[in-house]
Amino acid sequence: MKEHTPKDETGLFTKKVSRRNMLKTAGVGGIGVVIGASGFGGLLTLSEQRAKGQTKDIVPFYGAYQAGITTEAQDNLYFASLQVTTDKRSDLIQLFKDWTEAAAQMTAGKLIGEASLNKNMPPKDTGEAKELSPSNLTITFGVGPSLFSKEGKDRFGLKSKRPPELKDLPKFPLDALDDEWCGGDICIQACADDLQVAFHAVRNLVRIGRGKTIIHWAQTGFQRTKQADSQKTTPRNLFGFKDGTVNPDTNDNNEMNEHVWVRAGDGPDWLVGGSYMVVRRIQMYIEVWDRTILKEQENTFGRHRDSGAPLGMKNEFDTVDLEAKDPSGNRIIPEDSHMSLSRGDGKAKILRRSYSYADGMDPKTGSFNAGLLFICFQRNPSKQFIPIQERLAKNDKLNEYIVHRGSAMFACLPGAKKGGYIGDSLFG
Repeated sequence: MKEHTPKDETGLFTKKVSRRNMLKTAGVGGIGVVIGASGFGGLLTLSEQRAKGQTKDIVPFYGAYQAGITTEAQDNLYFASLQVTTDKRSDLIQLFKDWTEAAAQMTAGKLIGEASLNKNMPPKDTGEAKELSPSNLTITFGVGPSLFSKEGKDRFGLKSKRPPELKDLPKFPLDALDDEWCGGDICIQACADDLQVAFHAVRNLVRIGRGKTIIHWAQTGFQRTKQADSQKTTPRNLFGFKDGTVNPDTNDNNEMNEHVWVRAGDGPDWLVGGSYMVVRRIQMYIEVWDRTILKEQENTFGRHRDSGAPLGMKNEFDTVDLEAKDPSGNRIIPEDSHMSLSRGDGKAKILRRSYSYADGMDPKTGSFNAGLLFICFQRNPSKQFIPIQERLAKNDKLNEYIVHRGSAMFACLPGAKKGGYIGDSLFG
């Protein structure tokens, strides 16, 4: 008699799977197993999980606000600043429509378009993210002041819509800006827990924009991974200090409305629900820093390196007292420390979302070409980032160890609704 193959509750024939083999399938790098209250359930491929909405690493593209601003920072960044080469408004509108569709597909973990069997044509998707998880991919779009007008020319009938806040940042003292790292008509910020997924997103969006846009500059970035830091502590920069301790609470709607989101009455209505993004490419002289004694390093930042606590305190989030003095009458936190100057009176807050970069060797010096791609979001740059940076540029002790090479500002558009497209409030 032939051995009978048992049926499951669906009536389909199933192959008997041992517990050991099941555990192997569920191991690191395995395809995903759906586990119910009764234990192991049926095996689902990654594509099947996506279809059933069971993946946990998808950040929805559509919404009132763009993702990638208040989203918990992912492990990796790929940032691109683009120049628009077309002079047709209709081309630009269609580009944003195409980008919206593609971004929604990629953030859901899908390839762009349907697979084509025509081997005499290039595939619609470049393919390097096939079989990879969405990895919490977010794609954030912004527009620069030069998209509205350039050399006095109203490029796309948008000049009258440029918000007064959206303009090139001033050149601050000690800036050593390179044109190749400054400005841009449009920016794309792709963040993901996998760098290949982030690069795939920008690569395909740039490909869609071919003939209408070109890359002006681009930068990869990284933080400590979630796997390496399961406690989700404040990230550290390449100087070894925590970066972003005093960020506003992204879960507090009142704080976000006060400090991050553009609101009615702030400027043109088309930007309500958006935010201003400032990007600064900061090169760090890490070899010089590595020869600096710990006490001097801590006085430079105004914090203890190990704990991140303000000098004289024990814990990272202890209340800062800039007036506290030691027995000799000297301020415990130096007045020219980075923390003291960036804090000011404590009223102006920005949402930092920065990433470190390491681009090999600086050919001019033979040292590491490494630093910080400083990114921050705010409601009013003239009241937030600019006065903060003016104080830092004049007196910050950290200036001995860094130099600003790149600078740009973008207006990050409001979120898109299904059926609409990113930027429809601007072009409507």
